[in-house]
Amino acid sequence: MHRTDRGAFVSLTAQILPLAGVALGAVTSLLVTSANERTKWRRQQAVRWDERRLTAYADYAHAVKELAARYQMLAAGRGLTTGPIPVEATPEVLAEVGQLESRRSALSETLGLLGDTEANTASKSVDHCLWRLESLARGVGTAAEQDWDQAYLEFRQARDRYVDRARAGLGVPGAAARAVPWPDGWRPTAG
Repeated sequence: MHRTDRGAFVSLTAQILPLAGVALGAVTSLLVTSANERTKWRRQQAVRWDERRLTAYADYAHAVKELAARYQMLAAGRGLTTGPIPVEATPEVLAEVGQLESRRSALSETLGLLGDTEANTASKSVDHCLWRLESLARGVGTAAEQDWDQAYLEFRQARDRYVDRARAGLGVPGAAARAVPWPDGWRPTAG
């Protein structure tokens, strides 16, 4: 190589290396920014679905609780239990219960779409227990005899399992609550 050729090479290298560094920096910046945006989008999507899942879990739990309360009132009207205000199975009351059941069913469909396997499975157990309460409250006989108190206890246990599974699916630590008995002096007396 001649001296002029070597100078031109050094001059060319001195120009190319900074351009290559700028290009490499731009590509690296693009890749990092793209990865950060993708992570941010995924996080936003997870939050969005968690909010919808929470709403589905809670709405279903409220609907189930409301139906169970109505069935308990009907059961009290039939003398199967003491407790809430007893009501008779009039066409109006049964129509209201039918509307509540339709709402529970629709919410169950949303839950099936958004909920995880464990919570959805637990909700099916709740449904079965709830339908058992309905049978007892309305006086519909079934092959297995059961009293109201036992059926209601099984419903409460199934609902508690559902809440625990829903909380686990949402990543909420711990259990919803521990059982706390009523103080003896606060229990209603038969009379």
